[in-house]
Amino acid sequence: MTVIVRDLRPDVRADAEGFSATRRLALPYMLSTPDAVLHTLTHAHPDAHFGQLIAEEDGEVIGTAQISVAHDSPEPGQGSANIYVRPGRRGRGAGSLLLRTAEERLAALGVRRLFAWVLDEPENRAFAERRGFAASRSAYFLRLDLAAGTLPPRQDPPSGVELRTAADFAGDPRPLFELDAATSSDEPSDIDVEFTDYEAWVEENFEHPLLDTDLTTVAVVDGRPAAFTVAYTDGEGRYGTAMTGTAREFRGRGLAKLVKNDSLHRARAAGCREAFTGNDTGNEPMIAVNRWFGYEVCATEVRYVRELG
Repeated sequence: MTVIVRDLRPDVRADAEGFSATRRLALPYMLSTPDAVLHTLTHAHPDAHFGQLIAEEDGEVIGTAQISVAHDSPEPGQGSANIYVRPGRRGRGAGSLLLRTAEERLAALGVRRLFAWVLDEPENRAFAERRGFAASRSAYFLRLDLAAGTLPPRQDPPSGVELRTAADFAGDPRPLFELDAATSSDEPSDIDVEFTDYEAWVEENFEHPLLDTDLTTVAVVDGRPAAFTVAYTDGEGRYGTAMTGTAREFRGRGLAKLVKNDSLHRARAAGCREAFTGNDTGNEPMIAVNRWFGYEVCATEVRYVRELG
């Protein structure tokens, strides 16, 4: 039995289905569907040189890799390669072959510093460290049982604050783009990001098939979006928080709790049974907010970095 690595074929539905299924088995804390896989591949910014690789054994997808150049970072020469192998199919060389292919492609594109997320498990960390990667930071995955858990009571917004949804901005989502750009720059990260391309943001983010505009809550102050929580749903009862942010001048007013609570209550009413989110392990304010809702840590992921060449 031989493992091969190849590109995902966007015109072959089985490739997207195998990719998504493998990601869900290897990383059950993040939402994935075949449509989301295809959207990410076909709508990524050209300068990202985004690629999705498949490790295949006897026609079965057993591993995946997502690779890209950090084109939206002010520092050139950075890229990422996130690799996951299906449980029960490890030890067959799929991870090594995926990584080698990813490194060769990214190095040819000028990437000199490579970042990768690795689940905090001994064999995964050993795999990364044997190949010259060093840990730089870590993040938690958190899970909330929406079906059986108890959410904090819904709160009325304070005076001057209106709760709306992303669907209300469907005709002109630029105010959400501006809020996303402002708050993303404050997110804990080892690669600085600058959102400057509105049209690309609309294609990649606002039109993403997992985005649930009806469950994405926005706090508006004096007609301006001041805070939001971005909701993803997969149509199978799973809800994920893709982003929660508050503009700097509106922080300290409890708006993050307000929008998340509103979204979670409406998600439960819409039939979502479990919710997932993630936090940098050092982001104590947001960890405290999520614990207030009843989220519990379910896994840890470690960010690794390696210099290429």
